[in-house]
Amino acid sequence: MNYENIIYEVKDSVGFLTVNRPDKLNALNAKVIDEIIHVLAEVKKSEEVKALVVTGSGSKAFVAGADIPEIQAVGLKDGMDFSRRGQEMTRNIEELGKPSIAAVNGLALGGGCELALGCTFRILSENAKLGLPELALGAMPGYGGTQRMSRMIGKSRALWMMLTGDMLDAQEALRIGVANKVVKPEELMDVATETAKKIAKKPSLAVKMAIMSVNHGCEMDLESGLFLESALANVLLGSQDKTEGIAAFMEKRKPIFTGK
Repeated sequence: MNYENIIYEVKDSVGFLTVNRPDKLNALNAKVIDEIIHVLAEVKKSEEVKALVVTGSGSKAFVAGADIPEIQAVGLKDGMDFSRRGQEMTRNIEELGKPSIAAVNGLALGGGCELALGCTFRILSENAKLGLPELALGAMPGYGGTQRMSRMIGKSRALWMMLTGDMLDAQEALRIGVANKVVKPEELMDVATETAKKIAKKPSLAVKMAIMSVNHGCEMDLESGLFLESALANVLLGSQDKTEGIAAFMEKRKPIFTGK
């Protein structure tokens, strides 16, 4: 399927989703969000795609927030639906059941920052900046930013970002745990692709169970999280992939995983 605002392609078991509006700094609008949600549904059901890399066109921006004219037109009557649609996008990428890597190549502000936060990992170019500046417009993060950022770096730091509008540069994002890695701009896509391919070699069922255990277990009390972990571990212990993985290890050969 051809998309108006994004580019989606698959290479070597890795999906690449590129927001392609460089003249608008890859800003999100309703159409872009709809297209991203459609691609995420494709990725989720695909047996070929084992990992997803998300980035933006050009060198200036990953996604520099939302289209201001579109926000200007949203009022009290439809504001919650507007926010919930954006939350659907970030929730869908978080619950993809496959790892997603945000390759942040510039500004990731507002909805762009929230899109990156929904991904499993964030690899930042040295010139990347992340921010949640919506309060300056009389708005607030509405695509999951208040919840994911506070869970990631704590309430005080998250509120500092929102209330002051201060942006995180790449090194600070790495220091406080928002970024997993910082690389030179020219290395960004290579490192993101290499990371995705490394994970894609792992059995997809085990990857999915690990992601589910962390994403859902960290919101529970410890005992409930441990119970979830043991239940998901039990699924894997009875899987064909575990049988194959152990056999390949014992026989000193490369395993052939089926995702079952």
